[in-house]
Amino acid sequence: MVELKPLNWKPEPGIGYRVERRADGGMTLTFTDLSDATMVHWHDFALDHLLGSDRLTRNLYDLRQVGEITEKAIRMAVEVNSDPAARNIRLAVVVANEQVAEAVRQVYYAALPETSAAIKVFSDLNEAEAWLSRPLDQIA
Repeated sequence: MVELKPLNWKPEPGIGYRVERRADGGMTLTFTDLSDATMVHWHDFALDHLLGSDRLTRNLYDLRQVGEITEKAIRMAVEVNSDPAARNIRLAVVVANEQVAEAVRQVYYAALPETSAAIKVFSDLNEAEAWLSRPLDQIA
């Protein structure tokens, strides 16, 4: 059995996300807001978690409860996923609906050459989970 890396995450007052370990060893991050405090906390957690990343991992970012996803938040995510350690990550981002998904795609995919992680944006949780469950050598 593969030993799972500790999450090293604890809930804090005023932070609008939570993190849980996935059965496949990855993480599910569920966001309720994208305030500056939340984004700074997430940014630091994400970069810290990439340190020592040594295996392929599946992560799910659930943003369905977030009313608006700003370009600033998207660009912060691009920065984190541009870290060379993110090459080991398959990341499914789930948003509230297809209109939000398309808006995120327009900004995020424009910066795709800058990212290391394999990332796909979904408006359907089941589709995201199906994509994540594919063998890790099948990224596309």
